[in-house]
Amino acid sequence: MANESRPCPCDIGDRFDYGGHGQDVQVQHIKAYVCKPPASTDKAVIVIHDIFGWQLPNTRYMADMLAANGYIAICPDFFVGQEAWKTSNDWASFDDWLKTRNAGKIDKEVDVILKYLSEQCGAKKIGVIGFCWGGAAVQHLMLKNPHLKTGVSLCGVIRFFEDRSSLLHPTFFIFAEKDDYIPLEQVTLLEQKLKQNCKVDYEVKIYPGQTHGFVHRRREDINPQDKPYIEEGRKDMINWLNKYL
Repeated sequence: MANESRPCPCDIGDRFDYGGHGQDVQVQHIKAYVCKPPASTDKAVIVIHDIFGWQLPNTRYMADMLAANGYIAICPDFFVGQEAWKTSNDWASFDDWLKTRNAGKIDKEVDVILKYLSEQCGAKKIGVIGFCWGGAAVQHLMLKNPHLKTGVSLCGVIRFFEDRSSLLHPTFFIFAEKDDYIPLEQVTLLEQKLKQNCKVDYEVKIYPGQTHGFVHRRREDINPQDKPYIEEGRKDMINWLNKYL
């Protein structure tokens, strides 16, 4: 479990040197990164960033990957202009920082983005993926938003919504075996609660030997031993979206 002096061990990992193929847009009060596939489609995915914010190159890389697989991908700034966490920040201030960035209070922004995707992009089937903080936000949305079809939570912080498991939509949970922030006991408990309360399709998968954020904060060429798991996590994410969108 994370210690008190460092309540989140989220290190930025391998920061990608990546510019992105999409563009930044303004959607009402929200800035967002949008990447569209070569062919027109009515399928879209909202990408919810981690504590490092919507401009992290790694997250844009994942949005572009979704576009390459045929989805309109949009990564909005769910901190709505508030600063993302920086690695130079004092971890002692993390809890106070987090209080003003609640993963369960993004519904207004999600409604704005859903309207944009529907009216401006022609999207009819919309899913959501999220990383860490964003993974917890995915669980929140799968519990309450009727307009989303499916979700993928990648290393989502269980403790934010650990007492709620009556999902409305099929949800895929990706976890890392050696995640210092999300102990395996929490994952086991989540599985038990889902088994008891969940009426829709779900899957919980633990990837061996991996650490927090492995799907998008690690590069295969830097960590060759992790390459199969990084690729498997990304493939599993796409396959889940293909199945339910």
